[in-house]
Amino acid sequence: MTASPRPLLEPGVVLGQWWHLLEDGRVQCDLCPRACKLQAGQRGFCYVRQARDGGVVLTSYGRASGFCLDPIEKKPLNHFYPGTSVLSFGTAGCNLGCRFCQNWDISKARADDRLQAWASPEAVVAAAEEHGCKSIAFTYNDPVIFAEYAIDCARIARPRGIKTVAVTAGYMNAEPRREFYALMDAANVDLKAFSEDFYHRLCFGELAAVLDTLVWLKRETSVWLEVTTLLIPGHNDSVAEIDALCAWFRQNLGPDTPLHFTAFHPDFKLLDVPPTPPATLTRARQQAHAAGLHYVYTGNVRDLPGQSTTCVGCGAVLIEREGYRLGEWRLDAHGRCARCGVRLPGFFEAQPGHWGARRRPIVVGAQPG
Repeated sequence: MTASPRPLLEPGVVLGQWWHLLEDGRVQCDLCPRACKLQAGQRGFCYVRQARDGGVVLTSYGRASGFCLDPIEKKPLNHFYPGTSVLSFGTAGCNLGCRFCQNWDISKARADDRLQAWASPEAVVAAAEEHGCKSIAFTYNDPVIFAEYAIDCARIARPRGIKTVAVTAGYMNAEPRREFYALMDAANVDLKAFSEDFYHRLCFGELAAVLDTLVWLKRETSVWLEVTTLLIPGHNDSVAEIDALCAWFRQNLGPDTPLHFTAFHPDFKLLDVPPTPPATLTRARQQAHAAGLHYVYTGNVRDLPGQSTTCVGCGAVLIEREGYRLGEWRLDAHGRCARCGVRLPGFFEAQPGHWGARRRPIVVGAQPG
């Protein structure tokens, strides 16, 4: 692969940025709230950060679990250049332990098990340019744990007019968060539930840290923010919990931040839970509207009304969606309703993209021999 923006200690390994030495000789990783305290050679909860030679290294730099060209709506982002294509990739590991993980084969994998390609940040950006992508998404597993790699990709992409997107659970400490999001253009944050008990039992994490990230993103940055909650029957889909989530959301993130309710399917350690009924998503969307949220979507089901964007001013359908395909488009060249002139929050081009629902794997960089 081509040269890295930061020194490689060996292929795929760079010195991590956020850590400090402890008095007992261990090293503490300061990237996320876990604060893993590591002996020499020991790996953190995420698996890809390791204590070596008195510091913490990232062992998945420039190594990916695969690259795909996706519709931006798949992230999901509905108000960020609709219809355009995004170059999507992830690495391996995760700093949460969600029992219901829908990408568990990547997020729960050890790096050597899943990483199939070597691609420098320059190669990633060049591939996005070659394929005409509007943006690059750090996704599949959480980019928090490969922050140095994502940051370097974003530093190269921004001056070349390519946007960057973080698809994340938002489980990150304040100092690395500032540097990471200074280079991101959009984020979809996975708000997994609205109870600390859920986060403790099913994610091995803390809700408060995620809420702090959401509020900080909305109030302190210019990053375009959308939020997703996967509704799991019997665990986070009660009327009371969704009411509480929506009330907090409106007060702290505002009525114009898009919220996506998506359907669960049995996976990983939650195979005994049934899929989310479409009626649950519809009910949650109605609750969110009743709470004053303007842009609420359903996902992982067929639901034309629940996936289309409606004008808050006159009720006209502005962007019709069926799955990841766009239909009618009723925005003017400035992102305003063509009927009443109310501006739709987000980022829009004069004409919608035409990528459609395609998902196309591509080769970027070198493949291991």
